[in-house]
Amino acid sequence: MVDVLLGLQWGDEGKGKIVDYLANDYSIIARFQGGPNAGHTLYVEGQKVVLHTIPSGIFHAHCLNLIGNGVVIDPVTLKAEIEKIKPLCPDMMERLFVGIFKTVLDRMKKGHFQVFYPKNRLVGGHFYQGIIQLGFV
Repeated sequence: MVDVLLGLQWGDEGKGKIVDYLANDYSIIARFQGGPNAGHTLYVEGQKVVLHTIPSGIFHAHCLNLIGNGVVIDPVTLKAEIEKIKPLCPDMMERLFVGIFKTVLDRMKKGHFQVFYPKNRLVGGHFYQGIIQLGFV
């Protein structure tokens, strides 16, 4: 059986906190869409931690954490996030798996994103380019 937690707004609903709370009952936690413009704020060992790309289940040792193909990945943001939380979760790389994101890197190299997403965090441009590639525009 699979349970899915979906937000009904654009954000600020507390999805990350809810997933963190429920993670004890699950073996896999996955992000399947969105991008690093979001921020899931958690408190781990009394420290405030904001996750932008990594799933909220990363602090639960029994959980595999998946970043799916629908998630826009900013490699710079992801690397910084990994480095920041590594002291709190030293084994995280054994439980963190990333879907294929070659198209994101290709588009970054070509500079297709900056025009579409105001915070320069890549999300809007990525999805817009995907829609164009699928032939909807």
